[in-house]
Amino acid sequence: MNTIIMISARHASSRYPGKPLVELKGASGTLKPLIRRSYEAALRVSGVSVVFVVTDDERIAAACRGFGAGVIITSPDCRNGTERCAEALESIEQPDLVINFQGDALLTPPAFVEALISYMVQNGDAQVATPAIRLRGEELRALQAEEAAGRVGGTCVVTDSRGRALYFSKQIIPHVPPWALEAERTPVRLHVGVYAYRPDALRRYVETPLSELETLEGLEQLRFLDAGIPIAVVDVEPPAFALRELNNPEDVAPIEQALAAAGLE
Repeated sequence: MNTIIMISARHASSRYPGKPLVELKGASGTLKPLIRRSYEAALRVSGVSVVFVVTDDERIAAACRGFGAGVIITSPDCRNGTERCAEALESIEQPDLVINFQGDALLTPPAFVEALISYMVQNGDAQVATPAIRLRGEELRALQAEEAAGRVGGTCVVTDSRGRALYFSKQIIPHVPPWALEAERTPVRLHVGVYAYRPDALRRYVETPLSELETLEGLEQLRFLDAGIPIAVVDVEPPAFALRELNNPEDVAPIEQALAAAGLE
């Protein structure tokens, strides 16, 4: 299967403008920009033909070309990473599978993406797949504390009996009674923002109007569900280090700690 990775990156972030170019220290103190670290994380995934950075910003494009990354320039009108991947797809030879690897998710383990590729290979009718982690009790309590403080601590997903997503939310779903917190793994799945798409699913996505739920939740994947395109949720095991995305300046220190814990230069 011809599988490609697209790393969507934009300069104009409301919470952290210019974050793809923010430099982060690795395990030995080496500084590299976020977009390079995300690119190197994508290169560690097995079974991928090529990795592209997809952006509408020439500053990001120039930095990526400087360390040897392939770049596809897209329109600034793209409203999210999925739309950016769909537009980029039209300018290259058509692959069998597209992986949307988040530009701020540099700590994403290669095994997460490899699990998606394996699922799509084994399930030829699957259109979209994404990973999730079933939370331990202490992890869910931490998420509940974030929610109680009025902060978004992550995105949760619930599925049907076949493992297909019923809904994604920035609130904790499903409801968890106190006794369920004592289980080794709770019923709550934390969504990991990486996606595997068939090209046709991407084309259908951009043909579908922006949905109300997508707008309310601020979650682009809900448009697939609104369009009747099923999303397979693949359960993965959490890594030994804490997964964290770079969304705010205060995320830099804990991400650098995680890079050190993971031994990533």
